[in-house]
Amino acid sequence: MTIRTVVETGSTNADLLALARQVEEGFWLRAERQTAGRGRQGRAWVSPPGNFYGSTLVRLRPSDPAAPGLALVAGVALFEAVAGILRTTSSGERLENALQLKWPNDLLLGGAKLAGILLERAGDAVVVGIGVNLAHHPDDLGRPVTSLADHASAPTPEAFVDTLARRFAHWLVRWRGEGLSAIVAAWEVRAHPLGTPLAAALPDGRGVEGAFAGLDADGALILGLADGGRHVIHAGDVFLI
Repeated sequence: MTIRTVVETGSTNADLLALARQVEEGFWLRAERQTAGRGRQGRAWVSPPGNFYGSTLVRLRPSDPAAPGLALVAGVALFEAVAGILRTTSSGERLENALQLKWPNDLLLGGAKLAGILLERAGDAVVVGIGVNLAHHPDDLGRPVTSLADHASAPTPEAFVDTLARRFAHWLVRWRGEGLSAIVAAWEVRAHPLGTPLAAALPDGRGVEGAFAGLDADGALILGLADGGRHVIHAGDVFLI
């Protein structure tokens, strides 16, 4: 495992995509500050100093499960890295119980977004980008957002990347050795409860509301509908209602 830190860059994901042919799996790139950070669907990711901005590279093998499952791998690893921090606080049990994964790529604390994940691919390389609001968070996103410092003593980004890299390596081994089903099961027990009301904005512009009914075998979101049916979502934005 190699971790490289830079003071400032445009985007760690963009940099690592450019380096994809030169670095080995397990390489991490962390920036103190990003000037062109981005989230899913090209959204800007505000990146002031004090938070965590980092990317790692996975080199796909012919025997690997489908690459999109790496978003779930990253989610479980991220959950564990943050949960370990919360356990060290005086109210750690309460805070850990408030930590939840939300499909497809968010980590929530108390129902507010704490962290996000972005996967991008170049050939056999998948770059997994992760941003975590450790010290502060934006206030103008039109949805609940929080930082770890609002709830507990936040670690430095330097300390956090070590923990996150170890947890990601652990779950990557399980993804390869046990398949996506093991990761789906691990993700589901760390998600908001079954039956949680959700609203999804689909890529074609349609919206659908329903209750969280878990993930399917491919890691897609299942919504239980009011008429008793189910809607499987492979891509889209999902919000708590």
